[in-house]
Amino acid sequence: MKILVCISHVPDTTSKINFTEGDTKFDSNSVQFVINPYDEFGLTRAMWFKEKQGAQVDVINVGGPETEATLRKALAIGADSAIRVNTEATDSFVVAKQLAKVVTDGAYDLIIAGRESIDYNGGMVPGMMASLTNMHFVNACIGLEVEGSTATAVREIDGGKETVSTPLPLIIAGQKGLVEESDLRIPNMRGIMMARKKPLTVLDAVEAPSKTKSVNFEKPAPKGAVKLVSPDNLDELIDLLHNEAKVI
Repeated sequence: MKILVCISHVPDTTSKINFTEGDTKFDSNSVQFVINPYDEFGLTRAMWFKEKQGAQVDVINVGGPETEATLRKALAIGADSAIRVNTEATDSFVVAKQLAKVVTDGAYDLIIAGRESIDYNGGMVPGMMASLTNMHFVNACIGLEVEGSTATAVREIDGGKETVSTPLPLIIAGQKGLVEESDLRIPNMRGIMMARKKPLTVLDAVEAPSKTKSVNFEKPAPKGAVKLVSPDNLDELIDLLHNEAKVI
């Protein structure tokens, strides 16, 4: 079984985010980048298929040379090879178009993507990729088993869970629950050394016009000052909730 895991190169949630050029460009200076957490769940599940079923696991990213450190981390975790499509990830359609080309050419059986990336939270790439490749697709996936050429997936739905069975090839959009957080892997020294020798292929991008663009960015407004009300003064509390907070 050939598995392709899609890897997004995203800022660590602890990084301080700033914008430049009149809040129209993201400032990547001094920002630590990591594997998108949803993709990390998918990569860990792919490692299980590699160890238990002998699957081949490739990882892929659409982006510039700056993303290669993130791909190398995925190789250190255990992926067999990496692919970088050399173009800026300007929007979801551009990314999906590049991924779909690699999926089709590589004849992959299972493509694991994260439900969304934590930088733009678009959540559109996996579905677009499925449409472009005409493959079966399971969103919000929290469980996955593969037996022969048949996959059984569990996905979250309103009010519960749904179990579906589908033949391969298959694209899933994984999320928390696909594996336990305690099962996530940290590269060890041996993995890091081996990652340096694993192949990282750089591909030219296919033509794909951007369908959207970011006009500007805006940080959340700072939190207002906290007003403390004596527990004995319920009238003041009710007045503030009614006239200032306007929640009653």
